Amino acid sequence: MFVTLKSALSSTIVIALCAASWSAAQAQTSAPTPERVLNLYSARHYATDETLYTTFTKTTGIKINRVDSDDAGIISRLKAEGSASPADLILLVDAARLTKADDEGLFQPIKSKPLDDRIPANLRSAPSKDGVTWTGFSTRARVIVYDKVKVKKDDVDTYEELADPKNKGKVCTRSGSHPYNLSLFSTLLEHMGEAKTEAFLKGMVDNMARAPKGGDTDQIKAVASGECGIAVANTYYVARMLRSTNADDRAAMDKVGIVFPNQSTWGTHMNIAGGAVAKYAKNRDNAILFMEYLASPFAQNHFANGNNEWPTVKGVTIDNTALKSMTGNPNGAFKSETIPLTAIAKNQTKVQQMLDRVGYK
Repeated sequence: MFVTLKSALSSTIVIALCAASWSAAQAQTSAPTPERVLNLYSARHYATDETLYTTFTKTTGIKINRVDSDDAGIISRLKAEGSASPADLILLVDAARLTKADDEGLFQPIKSKPLDDRIPANLRSAPSKDGVTWTGFSTRARVIVYDKVKVKKDDVDTYEELADPKNKGKVCTRSGSHPYNLSLFSTLLEHMGEAKTEAFLKGMVDNMARAPKGGDTDQIKAVASGECGIAVANTYYVARMLRSTNADDRAAMDKVGIVFPNQSTWGTHMNIAGGAVAKYAKNRDNAILFMEYLASPFAQNHFANGNNEWPTVKGVTIDNTALKSMTGNPNGAFKSETIPLTAIAKNQTKVQQMLDRVGYK
C-alpha cells in the first residue's frame, strides 16, 4: 500500500461543514439511544483529541464520559470490572494490545457498512459471521532517525541495518519491550523468520550506543545531541518536533535525517490507534456511531492535522507539511507494509523471549 498526502481544504468553515454533513447523514439512519451517553475508555492522551469529542457531542447531542489510562491499564480495568463495566467504547494505541484484549473476550463484534467501506481490511480484526471486533482509525510509521553528519542515509535505509556491524556503537532505542518496539519486532519476525529475527535483535544489542531508556522524543534528541547516531521513532513524535515553535526543537531537527525503511522490500512498519465496542456496552449504538464518526473525513483530517497521524481512510485530503516533508517525496508518498496487524500479537511472546535471551532490556 502506498500512502499519499493530497492538498487540503484548510478552511475551518469547510471542516465544520464536513462535520455537520456527517451528522445530518448519520441522523437519518443511526439515531442515538435515549440515554444519549457514551462511556469511553481511552488510551489516547492527546490534548488535540478534545476537538473530536466536543464536535461529536455538538453534532449528535451524545455526552461523552471519558476515562483516560494507558493500554495496559484499560485492559486491566475491563477485566476487573467484568459484566459490571460501564464502558461502551475502547480506544487503544497499539495493534497488539487491541488483539490481546480481543483474545481475552473484552470486545464484541459489530457490523457497519461505513466502516467496511472506508477502513482497509488489514487494519481491522479478522471478520467473523457477526462482524469485526476492532478497527484502526489512524496509523503511525516507525521510522529511522539518523545524524546527517556522522551517518550515511544509505547505511540506515532498512531495519536490518540497525543490526549491521557497520553501525556498531551508534544505535539508541527505548525499551525493547515497549509496545511500539514489540510490534515492530513482531512484524520483522513475520518477514524474516525466527532465526534471522533473533540474530537481528542480538545485532541491535551489540550496536547500542547506550542502554535503552526514555521515549521516542528522547531518542530523537539523543541523535541531535550526538549521543547516538541512529534511533527509531514513530512519525507523530518526529512531526511534533518538526512543527514545534521551540527553538531547541527546530535546531535538533536541523541535525537529523528521517528514513522510511525498507522501501525496496516489504515497506515501512505501521502501527495503529483503534477502537472497539466493549463486551458489555450499555450504549452500543452510540459506540458504533462514534466509531463511524472517527472514519469520517472530518475526524480523519483531524487525526492528521491535529496529532500528526496518518489517516486510514483512502482518499482523505489532509494538510500537514511535516508529514509530507519527512517522507522525502514531493507528494508525500511512501510504501508501507500490508501484513494483517493481527499477525503482530501472535508473535509477541516469541519476540519477548528473544529479547530476554539476547539481553535487550
